[in-house]
Amino acid sequence: MIAEGINRVWLKHYDQEVSPNLDYETIPLFEILERTAASYPSRPAIVFNNWSVSYRKLKHLVDLAAANLKKAGVRPGERVAIMLPNCPQAVITYWACLKIGAVVVMTNPLYMEKELVHHFNDSEAKTLITLNLLWKRIDGLRSKLHLKRIFVTSIADCLRFPLDVLYTLKSRREYKLKAIPYDGTTVLPWKGLLKRAAIEAPHPVDPMKDLAALQYTGGTTGVSKGVMLTHANLGYNAQQASAILHTIKDTGEVMLGLLPFFHIYGLTVCVNFGTLIGATLVPMAKFVPLDVLKTIDKKRPTIFPCAPSIFIALLQQKNLEKYDLSSVRYCISGSAPMPVPVMEKFNSLSNGANIIEGFGLTEASPITHLNPLRGNSKNGSIGLPFPDTDAAIVDMEVGSVPLPVGKIGELVIRGPQVMQGYWNRPDETASVLRNGWLYTGDIAYMDEDGYFFIVDRKKDLIITGGYNVYPREIDEVLHEHPAIKEAVSVGIKHPTRGEIIKAYIVLNDGATLSKTDVLAFCREKMASYKVPKQVEFREDLPKSIVGKVLRRVIREEEERKGHCECNGENGENDLNADPVN
Repeated sequence: MIAEGINRVWLKHYDQEVSPNLDYETIPLFEILERTAASYPSRPAIVFNNWSVSYRKLKHLVDLAAANLKKAGVRPGERVAIMLPNCPQAVITYWACLKIGAVVVMTNPLYMEKELVHHFNDSEAKTLITLNLLWKRIDGLRSKLHLKRIFVTSIADCLRFPLDVLYTLKSRREYKLKAIPYDGTTVLPWKGLLKRAAIEAPHPVDPMKDLAALQYTGGTTGVSKGVMLTHANLGYNAQQASAILHTIKDTGEVMLGLLPFFHIYGLTVCVNFGTLIGATLVPMAKFVPLDVLKTIDKKRPTIFPCAPSIFIALLQQKNLEKYDLSSVRYCISGSAPMPVPVMEKFNSLSNGANIIEGFGLTEASPITHLNPLRGNSKNGSIGLPFPDTDAAIVDMEVGSVPLPVGKIGELVIRGPQVMQGYWNRPDETASVLRNGWLYTGDIAYMDEDGYFFIVDRKKDLIITGGYNVYPREIDEVLHEHPAIKEAVSVGIKHPTRGEIIKAYIVLNDGATLSKTDVLAFCREKMASYKVPKQVEFREDLPKSIVGKVLRRVIREEEERKGHCECNGENGENDLNADPVN
């Protein structure tokens, strides 16, 4: 049994303020906002460009949105897709859905047709909250979806004069937007959710059983799966983070909201944890390095959740020294190890910010490990398991034999933040949840002090710019092209993005195709971060004796080359395209 072989040596290295076992509050997730609004009613909750709102006002807007969603027909347990970049509307709608007992389905605004059809239909979402810039994409898919109501907002809905007018004019000019065909029944303005309504008490929730979110993640087959997370899963994870980050108190912190809220990392750290400690959230709707530096200089955030690729992009900006980054005291970093030179340079610019590296996965709400605040922070380590979280390294053959210190095997985890399973996928749930343990598929080891280190991935997952991409999904898209006979994609090492995607293609006899043609085809089918950066045409691909393409052989060939090229990257991506895990 795994439990009998666990060596919880990590407990010795917790900061003395951290208890290995927490006294959790098992409450509906929405109660976090209710309590913070009651404790700090006048504190700024969200500051977005020239628009801001206090916690008292935020709660009022959420109450109105909840009442109007219910009036529109949204029922407890119904899945509501929120397809928005980081903006106040995303936060307001998130809390409103939870208040009425709905289940949020956070959706990447970069998704294209194939991804969206699967995402919405698999979750059986009946309601969508989206952005006017995305309307054309959604409108073209309505016959393939089963949406009863679509609420459409504009970034200008949460801007004050004159920015609201200027933004509207600019977006119409740049994106050639057409008027949204509001019909009062199926297509509705998001601002209508804020009209006067009778405020009702939150829907009764059983935090241990009722789902708060279906958070989609890539599967080992390339098919995205809905991770079932309860109110307790997400609430406990926020409380665990608060316990480990014990010096970050409810004393007026300011959280830079660059991590995408549609991703579980950004949702948990920026929204759930941020609200738990009463922080002021400063959302950023897109990642432009220079704008991030300007925002830090002007808005003075104290907490900066991020990823190494973001730090690297910021540190490459010209005239970096002209921006004052000294307000940043805590950087919570995930998705990849932070290079020591990057850490040292950011520390010097931020006047000694505490960079705290950790690890998580969607199936665990997501955080499972973090380096201690005051204790030893080991370079390259994902840190120590959270309170009430057990972690072990097991053999990769059977998965039941705990391995000793320093031995490499599969990382398995159990704790109160671990998911209930995959939505409507009992077989796949059974393969990763065994006897209470979550099998992560990550290859790791634990050192003598209880610090964990990720060394590889059990599957062929590619991590590029902080995003998880499964290569089979890319392969399937490439195979749809009539000129392509065979195709396989792999991740190759890259100095700033962790990995970039390279596609290897064999053409049909007599067919011609250029790299530009391949990339244009992929951009129509996939989110931008999944589009290969490099394309190589070959006469054939390495195969096993039974004809299976050997992705491993191709990857080894690239490693022997010892270099990588990167084309077409400019560090700027709309709609939160680039940050994080």
